[in-house]
Amino acid sequence: MVTVGAVSFVVPWALAALLVLPVIWWLLRVTPPLPTIIAFPPVRLLMGLGQREESAAKTPLWLLIVRLLLAAMVILAAAHPLWNAGARLGGKGPVIVIIDDGWAAAGNWAARKVLVAGLADQAERESRPMAVITTATPATGIPATSVRLMSAAEARTRVEGLQPKPWSTDRARALANLLKPATLADQRPGDVIWLSDGLEETSTTLADLTAGLQRLGGVSVVSDPPGQRALVLRPPVAEGKNLTLVAERSQAGGVESVWVRALDDDGRLLARQPMTFAAGQTRAETGLTLPTELLNRLQRLDVENADTAGAVVLTDERWRRRPVGLVSGGAAAGDQPLLSDLYFLRRALLPFTELRQGRIVDLLKRPLSVLVLADPGRLEKSERTALDPWINAGGVVVRFAGPLLAKATADQGKADDDAPLLPVRLRQGDRVIGGAMSWREPAKLAPFEATGPFFGFAVPADVTVSRQVLAQPALDLTEKTWAKLEDGTPLVTAERRGKGWLVLVHTTANAQWSSLPLSGLFVDMLRRLVGLSQGVEGDATSAIGNIHPPLEPLSSLDGFGRNGPAAATARAIAADDFDAALASPAHPPGYYGPATSRRALNLSAGLAPIKPIGPLASGVSQTFYGKAAERDFRPWLLTAALVLALVDFAASLWLRGLLYIHRMAASVLLMVLVGSATTKAQEPDAFAIGNSLETRLAYVLTGDGQIDDISAAGLRGLNVILRRRTAAELGLPQGVNPARDELAFFPLLYWPVTPDSTLASEAARSNVNKYLRNGGTILFDTRNAEGGAGAQALRQLARSLDIPPLTPVGPNHVLTRAFYLIKDFPGRWNSGSLWVERAGERVNDGVSPVIAGGNDWAAAWAMDEAQRPLYPVVPGGERQREMAYRFGVNLVMYTLTGNYKADQVHIPEIMKRLGK
Repeated sequence: MVTVGAVSFVVPWALAALLVLPVIWWLLRVTPPLPTIIAFPPVRLLMGLGQREESAAKTPLWLLIVRLLLAAMVILAAAHPLWNAGARLGGKGPVIVIIDDGWAAAGNWAARKVLVAGLADQAERESRPMAVITTATPATGIPATSVRLMSAAEARTRVEGLQPKPWSTDRARALANLLKPATLADQRPGDVIWLSDGLEETSTTLADLTAGLQRLGGVSVVSDPPGQRALVLRPPVAEGKNLTLVAERSQAGGVESVWVRALDDDGRLLARQPMTFAAGQTRAETGLTLPTELLNRLQRLDVENADTAGAVVLTDERWRRRPVGLVSGGAAAGDQPLLSDLYFLRRALLPFTELRQGRIVDLLKRPLSVLVLADPGRLEKSERTALDPWINAGGVVVRFAGPLLAKATADQGKADDDAPLLPVRLRQGDRVIGGAMSWREPAKLAPFEATGPFFGFAVPADVTVSRQVLAQPALDLTEKTWAKLEDGTPLVTAERRGKGWLVLVHTTANAQWSSLPLSGLFVDMLRRLVGLSQGVEGDATSAIGNIHPPLEPLSSLDGFGRNGPAAATARAIAADDFDAALASPAHPPGYYGPATSRRALNLSAGLAPIKPIGPLASGVSQTFYGKAAERDFRPWLLTAALVLALVDFAASLWLRGLLYIHRMAASVLLMVLVGSATTKAQEPDAFAIGNSLETRLAYVLTGDGQIDDISAAGLRGLNVILRRRTAAELGLPQGVNPARDELAFFPLLYWPVTPDSTLASEAARSNVNKYLRNGGTILFDTRNAEGGAGAQALRQLARSLDIPPLTPVGPNHVLTRAFYLIKDFPGRWNSGSLWVERAGERVNDGVSPVIAGGNDWAAAWAMDEAQRPLYPVVPGGERQREMAYRFGVNLVMYTLTGNYKADQVHIPEIMKRLGK
């Protein structure tokens, strides 16, 4: 390869042919053009016959220039010129490309793909194989077990489909096979190009890594330019209404400012806060203060234009301040605040709640999560009337005992409408433990039971109770007891009321009856009780001990920090282990748990301080991303040569009188029209013929490559099950675009609903509505049984389609017995309802045109080429997958055969009639 300025020639010796151009010019000048062919008029030859010498005609100058340009284009194309070509690879063996595809690579991902495309072009020109190795653990959690050589074209295709992962790299594990002595031992030394993310990691040292790579050939490390650094936004620290934001950059430098955005669940901007790194510092810190109403809407913090999962923090209830109302029945303590009923409550609740004080009726006029009653005594009827619907809607009342409540219990035998608002019935008066007239010492707390919300809290030895109100024995008293003393008497009781809770602490909120308010346990218990509330936005949580179900993935961040549906490989996290969980392929960052009480798993929470890679070893070269892409001029030169050849051919015919411009124009126009019409006709014909010759299931193309791959793999897996277990032999699944493709060929259409699912064009809406009217069935799958963005997108779709009224599938529906007898319809999840057309319609043989749910059936059915399941199913494992297969078989049989098994529903009545 020879380089002249920015232009390089792969075959430079071909340029020698340019020396022939003067010879071509001379030959074209001395060689006359072929004579013009004209009609022969013999009589006219005799007229004006003269004897004079005439010279032969010469080739026109313009045609000479065209032919010289044609020859020049061919010669230059043979020399294969390249613009901005990279340096020639030094080795002769394979080209090994190592790509850091962790979260830090997302910020400059496009440059990496451009660079690999250029390397593939060079390897292709030199006929050298390639190997592509990624260092982040794949989404499946299983790294490659061997190094596979491939062609440059295959490598280019593979890299085009890669996406950065929302977790860190693991270079030692990813490169373990490559660094084995036997790997590529039969190959000549090649070139190793490491596309680094610029960050150091603990799995292997840079010296060990480069030393192992140098055994395979020359090593070149590509990294971001010096001024471009990775950024991490750490989870904020809540301090009252203020959030302390902390960001880190991978390398110290000059003064640098970034902007942090605060967004709500709909992506609306709540605040935008600058953050400045001082010169020579890698850490920046700033405060963000939001009104409580905005703070409770906060869902996401991110660094503007960073576009990586490490620069995104998702928030949940841990960063919100729920409004808590305080009501006291005692008089103000004046200059003795420690005797106040509210002093210790204020000190405990102020760091993580917004406190309001007043009368019950007045407090309930504003949004409120928790109402704390510090010994208010007997409640008035108007107060009970206001509290009942508020508790049923999700509010939490935490009531503390005291002298006033003990006195009020004497009137508890009256009618229910006059009874205090309590979770249990109380004995009259109170019990004193210890003191001058008692032989007993103050009682200590017993360990918390696993069935209560306080399970897991350590009980301090110095917490004692000297006085309390007692609950009357009852059959459900044990069930309602959340905390008790060592002698078994209840200290905290609670009762579920609608969506809310009514909680009674059987001692005072100050230190008058107990030392509990003086301990840190008091703060922890109140925090847990506040967590029971729904909050002002309806985000109810469940913190009751033995109902700690695993937190299933609700949504996931990708490597670019975009929040979307839960990743297909994501698995549930045990509730007790969530605080210690780290982002990984099995647990990608995102939201987990039910939509009403989701918890955020952030990548940056588990990242060690980020550091740049150290100095490179001797013999390792370093380059930077951002170089302009290589351009190959040969295709353009060959195209220009072809155009000039056509011009020369047409000109030669015209000079000889064999070409008539008006006829040629008409012929060309006719050929263009006929050709375009034929092309347009062939495309739909091929689609129609291919889908008419065999029965196929179809899936809607969403434009998201991962979702479309899951849909295709899921329907292929369902085809395998159908062939094994039934007489149905279906063709390969067909991806369709509702706006373009005819849907009438497919009995069942699987539609994975994404947040971006829309029917923007009238043609798409008309096509789908026609399909539904004429007997087609669509399975809408929001792929998340808890609802969320998928359910909202499905509602948007439903507004643009003629969808009949839907109802949950009943126990006697044909879908429960079309082939297998089943009761539920699990997929990857098993917690959502299945909806079908309301019974009673006899259109289309009784088959519902719409079946809707959210259990992600395609992921449960999906198989690889070896017919192995691709994605885990939760919580039922392989038994749940088997039931998902059975639902899929029933679904296909239902759409293919209609309601012929509907008579089974009426078998009891039929047998009864036959008996008569």
